[in-house]
Amino acid sequence: MQTQHDFLLRLPEVLALVPVSRATWYAGVKNGRYPRPVSLGPRCVAWKASEIHRLVSHGVPDVPPSA
Repeated sequence: MQTQHDFLLRLPEVLALVPVSRATWYAGVKNGRYPRPVSLGPRCVAWKASEIHRLVSHGVPDVPPSA
């Protein structure tokens, strides 16, 4: 069985790859446009690098508007 190791990116690293503001990023996470973070502690989150690289290479998925 092969395991794949993924590394984590903190928000400044994510925003260097996805050129949006901090507020826009968190709004996109909330509405499902961007990947959800992994909790590292009570006030510390990070994102899986593979999910961010997939977002960069394939673009942002269409999210239906909330009712």
